[in-house]
Amino acid sequence: MSAPRWVIHLPTTLTSLEQAVDLAVALRDSLGHVTVIDFGETTLSEEDTQYLHTRVWCDARGGGPGRCRGRDEHDGPCVTVTE
Repeated sequence: MSAPRWVIHLPTTLTSLEQAVDLAVALRDSLGHVTVIDFGETTLSEEDTQYLHTRVWCDARGGGPGRCRGRDEHDGPCVTVTE
């Protein structure tokens, strides 16, 4: 049995989904080198409905070790990068 994984809840003062997505993208771009953060599993929720999660990225596994970096439910093929 593996050890439990922990989730960090990071409240913001942002007031729109698009602003929250932009922040998530900026955090992924600036902290992507930190291997203990699984940005592919990033979800967002409104403060008063934290049980409803909005997925940020597609995160589909590519043919190799990479994951799709496109937005969730994106049009066209996945854009895969190596981890």
